[in-house]
Amino acid sequence: MSDDAKPKKKKGGGMKMILLIVVAMVVGGAGAAGGLYAAGFFSPKEEGPKEDPNKPVLVLAGESAEEVAKAHGYSGGGEKEGGHGGGGGGSYVPSNVHIPAKGIDLPTPANPAAYQATYFQLQTPFTSNMSDTDAFAQISIAISTYYDIRVVEAIKTHEMAIRSQVLMMLAEQPVETLSTPEGKRALQSKIKTIINDILKQKTGYGGVDNVYFTNFVIQ
Repeated sequence: MSDDAKPKKKKGGGMKMILLIVVAMVVGGAGAAGGLYAAGFFSPKEEGPKEDPNKPVLVLAGESAEEVAKAHGYSGGGEKEGGHGGGGGGSYVPSNVHIPAKGIDLPTPANPAAYQATYFQLQTPFTSNMSDTDAFAQISIAISTYYDIRVVEAIKTHEMAIRSQVLMMLAEQPVETLSTPEGKRALQSKIKTIINDILKQKTGYGGVDNVYFTNFVIQ
């Protein structure tokens, strides 16, 4: 029998099988893409709140607190009284930056020796009568911060609010308490809390690490 007499294999079945596989892959790929789209895979990623460019940053040992602030956008001169949360003078914090209503405590670094402490002396002493007595106290204070010069500038800007709160607190202290080392240390802590609370209210950030007495007189 010649070769021409042999039955020829049909090619149609193989082509149909290939076509079905291709269609299945296309349909499956479209379904997967649809699922990913529905899940937001191809959607633009939403950005979280941006960090406030006015937030003070830590100053490494040997660096200048003012130069570090300028490198992070500080232009000098401080802010107007009544900035963030202050009720006037324009917002200190950009509108696209979220800051908690109570402000943010800037923590003391875990290794203070690696950072530069900046000291600032409030020039005018605090003088107040003591509670339930004719005696009065006069104290002078300085602060330290490991953050850039914006903390000091904020204290200068809002010194009036700070002085008011410190004097009211001082007038509530009994003479006997402030006559002891423990009482003086407690007073340091209270003043530090007052200053940081006011800075958080006015600017959004604390930053004062410690308070020091440079003069302390009770008469």
